[in-house]
Amino acid sequence: MLIKNKRYQVNDLQVHLNKKPQGGTLIEGFPGFGLVGVIATEFLIEHLDAEKIGNVWSDKLQPTVAVHGSEVIDPIGIYYDAKTKIVILHVHPFATLAGIEWRLADLIGKLAKDLRVKEVISLEGVGAFGKSKESSAYYYSKDKKKWEKTGIKELKEGIIMGVTGALLLNLKETPLSCIFAETYSGLPDSRAAAKIIEVLDSYLGLKVDYKPLLKKAEELEGKVKEIMSQSKQATDLKEKKEEMNYVG
Repeated sequence: MLIKNKRYQVNDLQVHLNKKPQGGTLIEGFPGFGLVGVIATEFLIEHLDAEKIGNVWSDKLQPTVAVHGSEVIDPIGIYYDAKTKIVILHVHPFATLAGIEWRLADLIGKLAKDLRVKEVISLEGVGAFGKSKESSAYYYSKDKKKWEKTGIKELKEGIIMGVTGALLLNLKETPLSCIFAETYSGLPDSRAAAKIIEVLDSYLGLKVDYKPLLKKAEELEGKVKEIMSQSKQATDLKEKKEEMNYVG
């Protein structure tokens, strides 16, 4: 069932939904090491041609937006693909989330309950050692049987921080699974994001054509790098203007 124009607030985060799909899977990817979650969720949105059904807003977010295709892109957008029943929480890399991780985890829990999702899947990049460019993936889930068919290993040791860490501690009513892909660079890593897409395809049966996948992921990586560069330039300019005003 779809319900239009639903608004509610979780702590100081405001959620707006113009549709309320029920019983799907919620996938989220927040900015982290290698921006793996950001690139992977953006690829999913484009590959599935997912519809934007809402957004999240807070005055704790940095007042910066991106413009793409002549459209203003929300720092945190909510998308939905009716065919696969996947809800995607997409966060742009310029969104400043430090200090509100617990509140974002609470929001995801509320959204999952509101949409009656069957599972929340968190996408993350993790630092890897060595010189290999090949990315390995790991899962964390209490339902191990479902994930064994993907062929990836279970994460048995590690430190998980940020929104995913908060979710692992606080999300109680909805099943949570995490996919971690190794990344060998602090820069946007499309190869690690592609590995996550490969795992999701195996797990959810998305029927992704893998031949153009890496090329597309690299294009998204380039776009993310460009956005990051523009964001840095805007921040530097703002600081310079403030310094000039102070001197004057």
